[in-house]
Amino acid sequence: MRHSENCAETASGNRSEAAFLRERKVVPGGSMRAASWFQPHPPYAAKGEGCWVIDVDGRRLLDCANNFFSLIHGHAFEPVLEAVRGAMSKGTAFGMPTESEILLAEALAERSPRLEQTRFCNSGTEAVLAAIKGARGLTGREKIAKFEGCYHGAYDWIEVSLDPTPANWNDEAGNPASVRCNAGTPDSVLRETVVLPYDDPQRCADILLREGPSLAAVIVDPHASRAGAVPMSRETAAVVQQACRKHGIVLIADEVISFRLSFEGASPLFGLEPDLVTTAKIIGGGLPIGAVSGSRDRMSVFDHSAGKPIVSMGGTFSANPLSMAAGLASLTHYSRAAVERLNTLGDRLRQRVRAGFASSGAEASITGMGSLFRLHVGRHEVTGYRSAYANADTAKLIRRVQLAMLDENILLTPNCSGALSTPMTETEVDLIADKLVGVVSKGIGENSAPG
Repeated sequence: MRHSENCAETASGNRSEAAFLRERKVVPGGSMRAASWFQPHPPYAAKGEGCWVIDVDGRRLLDCANNFFSLIHGHAFEPVLEAVRGAMSKGTAFGMPTESEILLAEALAERSPRLEQTRFCNSGTEAVLAAIKGARGLTGREKIAKFEGCYHGAYDWIEVSLDPTPANWNDEAGNPASVRCNAGTPDSVLRETVVLPYDDPQRCADILLREGPSLAAVIVDPHASRAGAVPMSRETAAVVQQACRKHGIVLIADEVISFRLSFEGASPLFGLEPDLVTTAKIIGGGLPIGAVSGSRDRMSVFDHSAGKPIVSMGGTFSANPLSMAAGLASLTHYSRAAVERLNTLGDRLRQRVRAGFASSGAEASITGMGSLFRLHVGRHEVTGYRSAYANADTAKLIRRVQLAMLDENILLTPNCSGALSTPMTETEVDLIADKLVGVVSKGIGENSAPG
């Protein structure tokens, strides 16, 4: 049976709706990713141009989702396209190393001495998985610690306490409990995962003092989107750093999203000196990628040159030449000047939104750092996962804001977070800010749902 290239329109003439109805017959839930799906159906992308994406119905959407923050240069960035075309003409994958992997590893090392050596994989999840295995191999320990509400990919241990609720987020001692995210997660995984509070340095210190000698790794994202997109306090970062040094714990910095925050990455902004750093998203130029980086000494855990490594790390498409070429082009054009310009635009966005909320009396706030931002509903200060937690009513408001922004032709993620990309200017940033203030002020300031 031969299928047509495009989906037919429904009676309403909506091609995205037709695509969804067709897809749900062959895909569970009618979409490949829960994170990009929402009622009644998501718009289906047709093509992208810079900071804009055009859906199959011809709508031009200002894209603040950027494939969940991976497209630092927006869509169809010509240097990336040129690099991929050149690499593709020579072959898409080989059972041999290529010089392209050397070039991208060198580009990372030039940005920070902490990225002295790198092993590539195909996603941020794979990178975190490998880093945790590496930490266990280096220490001979099994338990890990992570922060409550922080997302580090789809891996049993780091999914623990990804989305706890007020009903289950404390243990008997009043500390963050180890809560399973998905059905079927073994109890042994919960026992091997220690959960830390994102915004309570003293309690964090107490937990690490007790658990430190048994921990292989502490994994930290100092600007965790799921934990509220709030920069981690210097006090909490110092507690983690000191505990890792005292107890010989491997400190893993998950910079899959936050690497964009400075030329050298996020860790230096918080005084962190990680043993291993995981990156992905912007280092791939829009193609699948992940990476584990660290000092030569730490990365030796993956060294296979003398025989069986302490920890194996590899994959059929790891360091494929297309991702390597795209990643090199992406990093080359994300210079210090480009980072500073984009961070300045992010500051402008947040300042403009805050001023608009204050003027309108809207019960909402915006958090973020650099080119990242996230909307919150309510007048309370957001300091971490618990204060960012949205109950059913709040979650409904957030989703309605997202849909109202979509009606204004601006695409945010389902929890109303977003990222800027280098094609954006003050014009686009002001448009995002003004539309967000207008939608929220109308819908929340008057205590009614927007849209």
